[in-house]
Amino acid sequence: MALLVAIPSLILTTTSSDAAQMAALIALVAAVVTFAEYFSEYPTFLEFRDAPPFNRLRFIALFLCVLFGSMLIVHGERGFLATPTLLQSLASNAMDVLDFPFSPVRLMAIAFGDAPTLFDVTAITRMASLLFAVSLIVLIVFYLHARFIFWPIRKKAFNFWINLPLFDPTSGKDVLFRLKRDAHINLALGFLLPFLIPALLRIWMGAFDPEMLAMPDVLVWVMSAWAFLPLSLMMRGIALFRVATLIEEKRRRAYAQEDDFQIA
Repeated sequence: MALLVAIPSLILTTTSSDAAQMAALIALVAAVVTFAEYFSEYPTFLEFRDAPPFNRLRFIALFLCVLFGSMLIVHGERGFLATPTLLQSLASNAMDVLDFPFSPVRLMAIAFGDAPTLFDVTAITRMASLLFAVSLIVLIVFYLHARFIFWPIRKKAFNFWINLPLFDPTSGKDVLFRLKRDAHINLALGFLLPFLIPALLRIWMGAFDPEMLAMPDVLVWVMSAWAFLPLSLMMRGIALFRVATLIEEKRRRAYAQEDDFQIA
């Protein structure tokens, strides 16, 4: 986690000393919080900490988004004389596939196109396409893992309290209803956010000074958040649906056993 937070400061050449110091402080806090969460006997707020690879895939996705975004910005700062890299080729290929009318990538390009003097719209479109492709790949990998490899009970039993510490199964309506409702909400938000964030950015740049977004550090984190937050919500929705399915199957087996006892 510390390395993840520090990546833009380590790669970008335009990072100021104040920004680097702030990044170092945040990296230290993130490392301490993560260490305390995973090595504590009692959970606090991190979900599915004992159900890999949920959090591992999320970390990999965010790590790759921040790393790839920083590398693309650095390469763009070198100008046209720089030799095209494999990463740029992948970004261009992703742009060819994902940059179509009404797509989230096209909306992001339109949002930054309102300030063409501050942003290279083509470079931002390539970055958005690559980061969005990373999120899609990670989402597909998690869905296949949860669907076909019996996640999260392939190796051991699922501990509801450890993996969902903020979810109280005893309060409110039936736990199955609440799990499926939360799953639907997360999936809906995860689907809508890639379309809503560009609109919010466009409103923000129209109301305030967009020069802050032109800072490479801020741009990397904004683009990474745009790609990562929908992924995280959709992964959580898939995971909650999977937990609800496990509970439903367990109830069905329990009811079947009761019927067998009554018949006997």
